[in-house]
Amino acid sequence: MKLDPPSRCPGIQHLTLADRPNRFPWPPVLLVAAIAAALAAQSFYPLPWAPSPIRELFWLFGIVLAGGALLIDVMAILTLQRARTTVLPHKGAQKLVTSGPFAFSRNPIYLANVLLLFGLGLALGNLWFWPLALVLGGLTQHFAILREEAHLQAKFPAGWLAYRRKVRRWI
Repeated sequence: MKLDPPSRCPGIQHLTLADRPNRFPWPPVLLVAAIAAALAAQSFYPLPWAPSPIRELFWLFGIVLAGGALLIDVMAILTLQRARTTVLPHKGAQKLVTSGPFAFSRNPIYLANVLLLFGLGLALGNLWFWPLALVLGGLTQHFAILREEAHLQAKFPAGWLAYRRKVRRWI
């Protein structure tokens, strides 16, 4: 017995990029994996760190950087909630949000995630966070940002193009 392809099966809902950008919430999973990998790598192969008093200055700067990243996250989430659109990276946007942190970065939450890793690296004295922050940025762009941008282009064509011309992807 031969089955029809899914596109021809009646009663099955077919989702496109206009409906949602992804089936899986990659960004938070990638963030947690990067943090776990940095902590594991440091326990198996610790990298040298700065001596005192530079260590304390790095710790303070790391706390400020991580705190700033969390502030950007909270501001972006509140902006999305006020606009009554989803915060979840695998759900479809109901509105194109261009205010708040989205006025200076098309991806302030992902930018904040990368900054958080740099800050944690400084605060914890763990240099493994730094290359993993760059890996996180690249993987997030590949698995989430490109699909999210295609979703926004499909759902809000004119608004998205104007926004894309005005605001950079990261910063």
